[in-house]
Amino acid sequence: MAVITWFAGLFYLPRLFVYHAQAEDDVSRERFKIMERKLLRGIMNPSMVVTLLLGGWMLYLSPAWLSQGWMHAKLTLVALLVVYHHMCGRIRKRFAEDANTRSHVYYRWFNEAPVLALVGIVILVVVKPF
Repeated sequence: MAVITWFAGLFYLPRLFVYHAQAEDDVSRERFKIMERKLLRGIMNPSMVVTLLLGGWMLYLSPAWLSQGWMHAKLTLVALLVVYHHMCGRIRKRFAEDANTRSHVYYRWFNEAPVLALVGIVILVVVKPF
């Protein structure tokens, strides 16, 4: 459940950035600031922490997986998702300070990264290549 919740946030927060970048009135911008803050702090951060803790526990219980190439590739993608998550946090902070300089088009492209990571992770876990 934590993984699903984390990914839902990774998909939704950048979509909020798209709408926030397009917002033209102060009321809308303030509403997006609240939504973005609550999503990141209340849902995404705890979900990421639980996902990483449970994933670490799973590796502790099955250490042989760490010798398999697919697991190294998967962990690389997870690490990139953690970086992406923190990038979202920095972007949220820029929006909160009214310092965003990027267009909604940039955020539409930015929004696609977790989709690619998810596809890669699912393929690695199911197929277990290498």
